[in-house]
Formats: sequence, C-alpha cells, structure tokens
Amino acid sequence: MTNDTMQRIVLARRPQGAPVPEDFRLETLPIPQPGPGEVLVGVSHLSLDPYMRGRMDAGKSYAAAVELGQTMEGGAVGQVLASQAPDLAEGDWVFGPLGWASHAVLPGHALRRLDPGQAPVTTALGVLGMPGFTGWYGLTELGRPRTGETLVVAAATGPVGSMVGQLAKLRGLRVVGIAGGARKCRLAVEEFGFDACIDHKDAGGRARDARSIGAELEEACPDGIDIYFENVGGAVLQAVLGLMNPQGRIPLCGTIAWYDLGGMGRDGGTGPDMLPRAWRTILVNRLKVSGFIISDHWNRLPDFLAEVAPLVGSGQVRYREDIAKGLENAPAAFIAMLKGGNLGKQIVQIA
Repeated sequence: MTNDTMQRIVLARRPQGAPVPEDFRLETLPIPQPGPGEVLVGVSHLSLDPYMRGRMDAGKSYAAAVELGQTMEGGAVGQVLASQAPDLAEGDWVFGPLGWASHAVLPGHALRRLDPGQAPVTTALGVLGMPGFTGWYGLTELGRPRTGETLVVAAATGPVGSMVGQLAKLRGLRVVGIAGGARKCRLAVEEFGFDACIDHKDAGGRARDARSIGAELEEACPDGIDIYFENVGGAVLQAVLGLMNPQGRIPLCGTIAWYDLGGMGRDGGTGPDMLPRAWRTILVNRLKVSGFIISDHWNRLPDFLAEVAPLVGSGQVRYREDIAKGLENAPAAFIAMLKGGNLGKQIVQIA
C-alpha cells in the first residue's frame, strides 16, 4: 500500500456454515476523495461484532446483506483526513460505519465526533458504543430489573454481557454469567463482579449439553431466574427456560449459536424441534420475550452515554478489549471471535 492507495476486506463468497478465510478477500485500490458534504477518514480501529455473520448471508433479515465484492460492513473509528462537511475538520476523531477498510468517504452527517480527552477512542466501539448501548437498553428498558431479582446473561465477558451484568449488580440483582472457558468465568467473577459464572464448555473444551448446564444453573440460581438476557441461543437457552420464574423477562438481541445454520427459517437438520416446549414454557410462565434491534433506538444513545460514561470513568463499570493488529488479520480475528476465541471486545487496530 502506498500513500495514495488504501486497502479493504470484501466478501468474496457466502459462507457455507462457519466462515473460513476464503470467504474474504483483501484488495488494494486508490484512496477516494470526498465530495460536497463528505469527509475522508483514515481508519484507526475497526469493531468486529457477531451480527456481521448474519450480513454475510443472502437471506431476509432486518438489514440488507453485504453484496459479493462489497466491503465488509462495520463500525470503526478514525481521524478526518480531508473534509467538505461544515461540522467536521481535518484532525477530528469520528465514529461511523466505515467498514473493514483503511480509509473511507462518508457524508459528514453519518459520523459522530469523538473526544479522545474524555475516553480512549476505542471505547466508542465497545463499552461506550453499540455493544454497551445494546446491553444498557435491553436491560433497563426490556429487562426492567428490580432489586433482589436474579439475572442470567451468556457471553458474560463480551462487551454486551459484561455491561448487562455490571449494571444489574449496581441495581442490586444477583448476577450469574455463562461463558466459555475457566479463564472467562474467572474474569466474570473477579473483574466484572458477577456472583457466579458457569462454563458452557467441558474440561476438553467441548460444548456441554443443556441438561448439564441446567444442573449448574439451578444451583447458582436457587430462587429461579427473573431476567435472562438472550444473546446466544442453543443449549444455553434450553437450560435457562426451565428455570425462568413466572412473569420473567427475556430481552433478545442475538442467537450466535445458530448463526451458521444459514438463512432465517432453517434448522440445519440437527436435533429435535424445541419450539413446542419453549413456546409452552413461555405461555405457562407468562414470560415476556422482547426481541430488539439496537439501531431502532439510536435516539436513546445520549441517555446511555449520560448514565454509563461516568460509571466507566470512575471504574464502576469495567471493560476489556482484545485488539488484533493489521487489517489483513481481520478475517482470522472475526472467525476466532465467533468461536469464542476473544477475551473482551474484539477490535482490529488498522493504523
């Protein structure tokens, strides 16, 4: 790459099951120049998030799929290199949908200015960005936590799960996490302050079944489960449902365990149909299951930042970042993240 060229990662083909390196392609091309109202951004750090797996499929979803040969989509932070937008100047730090690329041109109104003096710019990708906002909104608006209740959250050490658990603890709840591996479970308890954390993997690193997870959950939640923040699905969801208390709440923002099954409506042809049992459990216990897409609620972002930014600044809400280096390593980091290989918010440092 020279001073007048950029690099980007494009979707080379649609995955058949779990993504593999051949599904991506690194390209070099000329740096674009901004037109009226636009800015050129040099990308510093790129966010990798589970929702990106769904965008790689062609099936119907809440957002359009990434087209073949198109830059992989994603939020990123960087500095303005050239501006024709009235509200942004060269040198400003910004966040926006810059994609998996070293440079990007976007309209000025699509970018949010950052103040690196208030918090590291990488926090706009995690604890003070979309993942943290997702956890805050789902818990406060849909979980409606009450002091003394019990909350369970999977992917407990990720940016969403750790936010949910820490905010719930601050509100006086008993918090039980579920994570993959002894190291992550220790992190959930020792650093994020959870009351307990259950490993969804066995000693050999293999996924445990719902029965064995449920047995440990029952011990960790003697009073049942009032709120389950759902971002995983699979065996964890099966284990949790049988322990939900009447009038329990389930904010639903993701089902990562099923992402590799393909488009919506496919069951992959594996295992029994759990829907009848799950549906009856929801009915009998009068559970409130609330699916939400955080992009529908950007108007609440200022409220989130007003509440949580001071908690991050004071250390009452902690965070972890797992930073891979080099745009060319983004596919490998993404693939590893989907398998639970990251410890904290997965970020790629580009410049």
